[in-house]
Amino acid sequence: MKDPIGVVLVNLGTPDEPTLPAVQRYLREFLLDQRIVPLPRIMWQPILETAIMHGHARQSTEKYASVWLPEGSPLMVHTRAQVAALRGKLGDGYRVEFGMRYGNPALGEVLAGMLSDGLRRVLVVPMYPQYSTTTVATVLDALSDFIRASQDQFEYRTLRDFHDAPEYIEACAQRIEAVWQAQGRPDFAAGEKLLLSYHGIPVSMFAKGDPYPNECKTTTQLLRERLGLGAEDAEMTFQSKFGNEPWLTPATIDRVAELGAQHVARLDVFCPGFAADCLETEEEIGMLNRKAFTDAGGGKFNRVPCLNDSEPFIGLLADLVRRHTSGW
Repeated sequence: MKDPIGVVLVNLGTPDEPTLPAVQRYLREFLLDQRIVPLPRIMWQPILETAIMHGHARQSTEKYASVWLPEGSPLMVHTRAQVAALRGKLGDGYRVEFGMRYGNPALGEVLAGMLSDGLRRVLVVPMYPQYSTTTVATVLDALSDFIRASQDQFEYRTLRDFHDAPEYIEACAQRIEAVWQAQGRPDFAAGEKLLLSYHGIPVSMFAKGDPYPNECKTTTQLLRERLGLGAEDAEMTFQSKFGNEPWLTPATIDRVAELGAQHVARLDVFCPGFAADCLETEEEIGMLNRKAFTDAGGGKFNRVPCLNDSEPFIGLLADLVRRHTSGW
């Protein structure tokens, strides 16, 4: 019998705890990646170590503390649940672990553990439905770093994206419809809205060839078709802007405030680009954007939970793993 196939789910990462030193360590690793901030380190690091490591890190620490769970950060808790559910789906022929691109457990450490345990085949699964140089490409960078540093190696396969997979679209639709089943479908004829909010990237990255915005558009259109909605009912927006250069628009926070000022009676927000709930969905959408909407005069605000360990999403992951390990 062959050794099990290694499967590593890789997400962005999280601080180890909601304290300033832990958040600073995490932000330093994240923001020194030139895929994230493409500036020469000699220019960027002094800014990072002064303004970012003090003001921004303190604000981030407060935000993490506002959503931290007894078991850890939301991203860590949901990722562990995804791994447990996927192990149950795949069975003994696979060894499923998770690694983080930044923070712990680091992808390289997880791979090293599998290698030392005798595994020789591994599928790396970036947990990003849409490809971007700021996400999937950074995972491949970390994989390349591990390969360069190791004398022995796996046989590798990787997953690029699943932004248009029918099972992914169905999993997203079912998350939204679960809220509608519990609270009723929004009255779109009366101007109530669904926002599909994706993490943004700088416009300059798109201009250099990052396919991310186009893949977001494809996901949005497929989800609209599945839900039976038009573009005026289900709008696409972008969140989490960082820095001063232009980012993809419309910005979620701006559109939320506009809809609030129009006294929209109900706004549902779902984040298709996030495989698991995290700071950007729970605090940014669930708290900051909620407040912007209601303070501007809006009515009811619903944050639709991310895919997390929902049955349709775990089923999709299992199918993707089996498909990409076929022949092993």
